[in-house]
Amino acid sequence: MLQNLGDKLKRHKWLGYLVLGPLAIIFAAWGAYGVVNTSFGSSNYGLKVNDQEFSAATMQNAWQQRLSQIQAQQKTDIPAAERTLLQQQLIDQYVRTAIMQQRAKESGFRVSDAGLLDGIKKEPAFQVDGRFDANAYRNVLAQSGLSVTTYETDLRSGLAVDQLTAGLQLGNFITNAEVARIFALENEQRELRFALLPLAHYEAGVNPDEAQIKAWYEAHASDYLTTESVHLQYADLKLESVAGSLPLDAAELQSWYEKNQNRYTLAEQRHARHILIQVAANADAKADAAALKKAQELLAQLRKGADFAELAKKNSEDQGSAAQGGDLGFADPSVYEKSFGDALTSMKSGEISEPVRTKYGYHIIRLDAIQPARIKTLADSRAEIEADYRRDQAAEIFGDRQEQIQQKLEVGTTGDLAGLAKEFGLTLGEVNEFTRTDGGALGTNADLNRVVFSTDMLAGGRVGGPVALADDHLVLVKVLEHRAPAPKPLASVRADIIAAIRKDTGSRLAQAAADNALKQLDSGASFDSVIKALEVSAAPANFVARADPQLPAQVRDAAFAVPPPAAGKPAYRVVPLEEGGAALLAVSAVRPGTAGTNTTNDQKLISEYARRDREALLEAYVQDLQQHAKVQTNPSVFQ
Repeated sequence: MLQNLGDKLKRHKWLGYLVLGPLAIIFAAWGAYGVVNTSFGSSNYGLKVNDQEFSAATMQNAWQQRLSQIQAQQKTDIPAAERTLLQQQLIDQYVRTAIMQQRAKESGFRVSDAGLLDGIKKEPAFQVDGRFDANAYRNVLAQSGLSVTTYETDLRSGLAVDQLTAGLQLGNFITNAEVARIFALENEQRELRFALLPLAHYEAGVNPDEAQIKAWYEAHASDYLTTESVHLQYADLKLESVAGSLPLDAAELQSWYEKNQNRYTLAEQRHARHILIQVAANADAKADAAALKKAQELLAQLRKGADFAELAKKNSEDQGSAAQGGDLGFADPSVYEKSFGDALTSMKSGEISEPVRTKYGYHIIRLDAIQPARIKTLADSRAEIEADYRRDQAAEIFGDRQEQIQQKLEVGTTGDLAGLAKEFGLTLGEVNEFTRTDGGALGTNADLNRVVFSTDMLAGGRVGGPVALADDHLVLVKVLEHRAPAPKPLASVRADIIAAIRKDTGSRLAQAAADNALKQLDSGASFDSVIKALEVSAAPANFVARADPQLPAQVRDAAFAVPPPAAGKPAYRVVPLEEGGAALLAVSAVRPGTAGTNTTNDQKLISEYARRDREALLEAYVQDLQQHAKVQTNPSVFQ
């Protein structure tokens, strides 16, 4: 089956509860649950949460997918201790999902057939041209290895969890006192000065000798390795190549078209012009009234016979259409904001609307023409319909070939990639330098990396796969040569080593100079006298905001991490810089924040804090369920 297509569906919205947002806590031991039992009468399941079982195969497959994703990100093997933690995290996520589904059921949350259908229709994978398509629904599930019953059962359960979490978070709100504290913290300003001790000044006199260069090379050997790579042979199959090779029968095409006419329905299109008088959605009553008055004055001119296009060119504040006389062309009214679309739908050709309010302001709309809904005919859209027909037929053949290849590879350890390519119509190719970050013609794919760099494949002689690079593209691979990471010759990295030594030594010298300056400041020396001795300068003290982009990020972060200074006595800090060198920082005052001048930004800030509160409430609820859950784990499931 098409693996990543299946993954797309298996990662449906309800599986978000595997993670439960950024507040998810990773437990290092099974003590996070109320009752834990690691002894088994049999080991055919990997995890049991209360009365719900997850098979060993389910957990092992989930782990392999997680492992391949992480290896692709880190570009290296994962240490044993980190693997153990990640495995515990995976099990914890499954536990959290299970207990939320169980609680939703216990609490009486149910999803009606209508609600389930609505959830299915909203899934993008089941849509064609933005609309739900029953054939796409069945085909996608079939190609993903999911039955309709299994998918709908899982989706119904996930939607019930949505209801539960919505109920939990419904009454959450932020008080006025909390709003004031939020502004005081987020909009806080700090008065500071800082001086940079540049790396260039301190590394200028650093000239490492041969002994230092050799010692650095040996101490940092892992920094100077060649990139692991393989010489890879591959054979790939693309849906488009299958579709292009299919014969076309006119009668079958006609029959298919008649069964799928709903895919070629064109919604009613309406040709509109408009004049926009802008006003913000959250504007005060005075600004809103002024915009409405101007729109009504323009409407009065139109009622008296004024030319709509000319008025739009002179008065419309929609930069995209004003120059064209407000012309919006033909479009489905549903593409517009609801109030605009509803008004347009209710109008007759040639009619001009009253002012219509949207989030952009007030619109005067004229409907110029209507194109009724229609179905594309085979005659006038033959190329498009024929291409869709070929893809539909090819999709089934594509899936069958993938199954057949999989079955053939499972029978034995064949190494004849050329023979498989000939038998199943695959195209052969090679990537001479295939790495974890550059797959050449095959691109970068975590699943492919996992297969190529597996122990069995690196041993050579075997064919691996099939791996789905996309919904319509699969590949088989064979390693012809493995080039393990190896130390680069010292001569080839000599310049890099010298640069590294100079940066390291220069940064330590800058740090030492800054530390000495800090001692002088703490002893009562003035900031100006200290930086003068260091032969650097600093701008006068100035109040800066928490997100001021003009400051070096590390200096800004350090300034807002310093405890508020005592009155009349600045707080001093030394800040090591990532690019090398250091900074000397003085924070002299703190100014609490208030609401800003931009009400939209203020509302976004409050909304963000409200979201965090809702997540914290949900997290606390889930943790309580975990503490009372009976969890059985199979300690050998990942071995």
